[in-house]
Amino acid sequence: MQTPKSRHLTWQPGHVTRAERARTLGQRGVTVWLTGLSGSGKSTIAIGVEKLLVESGHTAYVLDGDNVRHGLNKNLGFSPADRTENIRRVGEVAKLFTDAGVIVLTSFISPYRTDRDAVRALLGPGDFIEVYVSASLETCESRDVKGLYQKARAGQIPEFTGISAPYEAPEQPELVLDTGRQTVEESVGEVLRYLEEKGYLTSPA
Repeated sequence: MQTPKSRHLTWQPGHVTRAERARTLGQRGVTVWLTGLSGSGKSTIAIGVEKLLVESGHTAYVLDGDNVRHGLNKNLGFSPADRTENIRRVGEVAKLFTDAGVIVLTSFISPYRTDRDAVRALLGPGDFIEVYVSASLETCESRDVKGLYQKARAGQIPEFTGISAPYEAPEQPELVLDTGRQTVEESVGEVLRYLEEKGYLTSPA
């Protein structure tokens, strides 16, 4: 964990606890971390879960990989060091959302296991749900409407995950979604069932 460059910082505690926010919102804040290859279905699933949660009266928000790189992380590329910093920053933002009581859905390839583990450690027990969105490379390429895989195979996109850069699949995720076999609706339903079964959609007593 990085330490702040300045030594003259003091953490300012608030007067509203997480339990109080949970009672107000009627839910427990949590980060649902969707990881998988480009084209596996991460963003589609995250957006689908967010929509159904909000429609049912819950507070949810999607942090999408491309969207974050338009603003917060627009100064980062796709080198291993930049990928790690990208995920570190997103983890810090997700922690704030989770503390605020929001169900935050992150959609990032996040190819390195150590980076995802670092976010898990940052958030703490019960605040991080790793969801492996599993699909074969062939399946992901067949869905590639942006033509990214074709460009990567032609050498036009360097360090592209699955082609010229590695992807380390989760070893013990909380949930695995096989999007090569499941429909989007089935995958969305699995995430919602998990959140309900584990008590995230109700506030603590």
